[in-house]
Amino acid sequence: MSEHTNMRHDDGRRTFVRRTLLRGAAVGAAAPLLPAAAGAAQAAPDAAPVGADAAPVGSAGSASGAVRPDAATLRWLGTSGWRIGVGVGGRTVLFDPYITRFPTGLFGPKGFDPDTRLRSDEELVARHAGRPELVLVSHTHWDHVGDVPCIATSTGARVIGTETTYHVLRALGVDAGQISVVKGGEVLDFDGFTVEVVASRHSRNAKWSYFAPGTLHAPPRPAPRTVSDLPEGDTLAFQVTVADGPSFFLMGASDFDERSAAGLRPDVLMAATPSSRSTHRYLPRLLSTLGNPGTVVPVHWDNFEEPLSAPPRRDPAMDLDAFTAEVRRLSPASRIVVPDYATVYGADLRPTA
Repeated sequence: MSEHTNMRHDDGRRTFVRRTLLRGAAVGAAAPLLPAAAGAAQAAPDAAPVGADAAPVGSAGSASGAVRPDAATLRWLGTSGWRIGVGVGGRTVLFDPYITRFPTGLFGPKGFDPDTRLRSDEELVARHAGRPELVLVSHTHWDHVGDVPCIATSTGARVIGTETTYHVLRALGVDAGQISVVKGGEVLDFDGFTVEVVASRHSRNAKWSYFAPGTLHAPPRPAPRTVSDLPEGDTLAFQVTVADGPSFFLMGASDFDERSAAGLRPDVLMAATPSSRSTHRYLPRLLSTLGNPGTVVPVHWDNFEEPLSAPPRRDPAMDLDAFTAEVRRLSPASRIVVPDYATVYGADLRPTA
C-alpha cells in the first residue's frame, strides 16, 4: 500500500483509494515463448520506448565480455514477472508469473477492494506460462503469487520461495514435494543454470509501510480466498545465471538488502520501480551494490489489471521517466531497456525478431 486514506461503505466493506496501495510491490521441455504479434512489439503510447543506450549485456559480468543471444530468451509477463527460456532445449523458468490480472479496483475511481476474490484463468495462464521447470516467487502478495498454484498443480513445476509461500501453496492444493523453501544465501544448481537466492525487502509506501505484512508458519485455515488473505511473507530476490550466458538479477519489489546483495555482479538488473522516496537512496545504492549492471530493465511500473494482450499502460503512481533518467545519470554506461509484453528478447535483451 502507498499512502493516504481508505473508504468504508455502508455495508462495512473497506476500499482503498488509489494512492493507498503500495506497488511493488521437475525437468522437462517447455512450450516455446509466444511469438510477438505483428506490430505489437512496441512500447505503450504512454511508455518510454525500448532502449539501447550503451554497453552490451555481458560487459558487467560474463567471462568473455559478450553473450550469445540464443543462450536465453526472455519475455516480460508484466508487473515483475518474467518467462526465461534457458538454452536451445526450451527449459523454462518463471519469476513471479501473474497472468490473470483480475480487477481489484486498484486503478479505478472506486478504489481498491481488499475483499476481491482470488482466481486464475487456467487457459490464459497455460498459454503464457507453458510448462515451466521452475517457478521463483519473490513474495506472496496476489500480484506475484496469484497464478502460481494454478501453474504448479497443472504442470508439476517446482516452486522456490519463502516459508510463507510454502504454506500458502499447501493450503491451495500444491503438493509439498514440489515446493523448496529458501531463506537467502542458497546457490542452487539446475545443471545448465544456477539460481542464487538473495534475502530482500518489500517496497515502502509514503508512510514507510506496505500492504498486508506478516508471515505464516502453518497452512492457513480456511485457505486464502481474497487478496487480503495473502500476506507479504518476507521478500526474496533471485540471480539466475545461465551456463555460457548472462546473469539476471530479478526483483519483485523496490527495496533490497544491501548486505545480502553485496558482491553480486549481474549482467542484467530487472529493477522494480518505486512509488515513493521512503527508501533512502534506493537506486544509487542498488546500482552501486550490484556494480552498475550493463543492462537495466525497469519493471513493476505497469497497470497490472489490464490484460497482457494490450500494450502496457503505466501505473500513475510510478514515475518511469524519472526512474530511467536517474539510471542514466548514475550509471551512464548501462543500457536501459523498457520492456513490453509482446516482445521476446534474446539473452542480450534485444528483440529476437
